[in-house]
Amino acid sequence: MSIKSVKPKEFTMNILNGVALGVVVSLIPGALLGELSKALGWSFGLTSTGIAATLMPIVVGVAVAINFKFTPIQIGSLGMACVVGSGVAHVNPAGGFVYQGSGDVINTGLTAAIAALLIILLGEKLKAFTILVIPTIVTVVGGGLGFLILPFIQSLTAMFGQFIATLTDLQPIPMTIAIAVMFSMMIVSPIATVGIATAISLSGIASGAANLGICATGFYLCIAGWKSNAIPTSFAHFVGSPKMQMANVVKKPKILLPAICSAAITGSLAFFLDIQGTPFSAGFGFSGLIGPINALALKADGWTIGNIITTIIAFLVVPVVLGFVFNYLFNKKLGLASSEDYKLDFN
Repeated sequence: MSIKSVKPKEFTMNILNGVALGVVVSLIPGALLGELSKALGWSFGLTSTGIAATLMPIVVGVAVAINFKFTPIQIGSLGMACVVGSGVAHVNPAGGFVYQGSGDVINTGLTAAIAALLIILLGEKLKAFTILVIPTIVTVVGGGLGFLILPFIQSLTAMFGQFIATLTDLQPIPMTIAIAVMFSMMIVSPIATVGIATAISLSGIASGAANLGICATGFYLCIAGWKSNAIPTSFAHFVGSPKMQMANVVKKPKILLPAICSAAITGSLAFFLDIQGTPFSAGFGFSGLIGPINALALKADGWTIGNIITTIIAFLVVPVVLGFVFNYLFNKKLGLASSEDYKLDFN
């Protein structure tokens, strides 16, 4: 692979998709089993899922490298560079290193981009020296550059996260609507919703609004394309991820408008029904029941009958009803889109 053969759009997509996959793969175990492990006192569950989250930088690096179809040596080198640049590892005064958290997601992506560019620039010029030079240059130079910009990225993301938190406290209703709409659009784009939520430490009702926006989008896309898609494919929009509609939305952006309207209304419920989340649960929506489970866990009284009913209304009843309503208004009455516009074929 040479630098001339890689187009900017392809390069960017490979990085974004790799970050999205890496973040989801490493954080899903904790999001699914974290609260359950605490409730059951299952220490090994907490330990193993915690380790999985800590390994996120290397999983991101490997995912990005696979997207570029790199060799095994290049894949391992890119993974190591991401660990260095992510900030997940800290020097232990007693010797060795301490790995804590998941690192900075945005900086991990930037480090992956730098390391991937280095690998592409070097290409196959090194031949027999590849095994000696690639791991060293990519880890030290690529990871080192990522590590140097880490403090600046952390400051920017912290400021942005604090800005959102402050606005959410001052203007909760408009902000929950805005966040739900933003995540509704991001979930059908190459942008990693989980990565963004984690990077800016989205929590509280802001996190709940993000999940509700994604949830509304998933149910709407399932309903709108029901006649054209197989049943498993339709269910995958909310059980899995609405991101599967990315190509159709890029082709015809207007078909997402009804989903955005549904997300706006559903997202406001985060304030009215006190639907909350964590930085690690935001961005999943209904997938794996991560949004609903974490919302229930954060309720003041926990898993009471009233809280369960409230959560079901927010995550299931309202988005489904609005999905049918906006599908009827926009597609049946106004002719904005047809079921064929949402058709997917993975065969």
